[in-house]
Amino acid sequence: MSIGNSPEDERPFEDGRSSDGHEEEARPSVGRALQQARIAAGLTVDDVSSATRVRIAIVHAIEADDFTPCGGDVYARGHIRTLAKAVHTDPAPLLARYDDDHGGRPAPTPAAPLFEAERIRPERRGPNWTAAMVAAIVAVVGFVGFTAFKGGDSDSDAASQVTQGATPSASKPAAPKPSNTTVTPKSDPSDSAIAAAPQDKVTVQVSAVDGRSWISAKDHNGRMLFDGLLKKGESKTFQDSSKVNLILGDAGVIQLYVNGKKIEDDFQPGAVERLTYTKGDPEVG
Repeated sequence: MSIGNSPEDERPFEDGRSSDGHEEEARPSVGRALQQARIAAGLTVDDVSSATRVRIAIVHAIEADDFTPCGGDVYARGHIRTLAKAVHTDPAPLLARYDDDHGGRPAPTPAAPLFEAERIRPERRGPNWTAAMVAAIVAVVGFVGFTAFKGGDSDSDAASQVTQGATPSASKPAAPKPSNTTVTPKSDPSDSAIAAAPQDKVTVQVSAVDGRSWISAKDHNGRMLFDGLLKKGESKTFQDSSKVNLILGDAGVIQLYVNGKKIEDDFQPGAVERLTYTKGDPEVG
C-alpha cells in the first residue's frame, strides 16, 4: 500500500450532523474531495506527485486541508487545479469551495512562476578554478612550444643538412673511382678535402665500408644529430662547433675521417665503440 493511502485515509466519510441532531448535506472539504478522487482513480500520492511535479509533502498537506506549504492563495489555487486534473475531477467546484473557506478569490498578484514555492533551486557554485588553471597551463605550454619551434627553425635546418650528408662538397673527402670497381669508401680523402676542413669546427665523416651498422651522433649539447642504421656504402657527415659524440654499433665495418684525416683505429667486427672527437688533430675521448 502506498505511503499516501493508509486505511484510515480510505474510510468512507460519516455524514455530518448539526447540534440539534439533524443531518446536514455531506460536503467534503477541498482536500478530502481530492483524496477521494485520487483513490477512486486508483492512484497513489507518489503517482500524483510524479504526474504533476508537486512534491509529495505538499500533496499530503493539501489532502489534509493544510495549504500553508503552498506559499499563498495564488499558488494553493494552482495546486488544487493541477491535482484535480491529475485525479480526473472538475477543479471548478473545488476552487469555489477554497475561495469560500479563505475569504474569496485572491486579488491578482505580479506575474511569477506558478510553482515557484516547490521549485528546487540550483545550488550556487563558485568559479571552477581547476578548469581555469588547466586552461592557463595549456596556454603557457602552447606559447613556449611555439616560441621554441620558431627559434629552432634555423638549427633544425642545419641539423637536417648535416644528418643527411648535405654538407658542402669541399668538406667531404673525395674517393677515387677505379675504372672496374664501385666507390671504395676506405680510400683516403684528397688533399683539397683535408685542407678544406674548417679549423674552428669538428667535422666527422662516418662511412659503412664493410657492412651495415647502427650509429648514433650527438653534438656538444647532447642534441641528437643522427640515430639509425647506416647501410653498406652509405656515409654521414656531422659537424659541431666543439665536439661530436659517436656510438658505433659495429665499429669493425666503419671508416672514420675526422677533421679531414683518416682514423686508423683497429676496430673489431661486432664491437660497440663510444667515441668523442674535438677540433684540431683527431683525438679519441
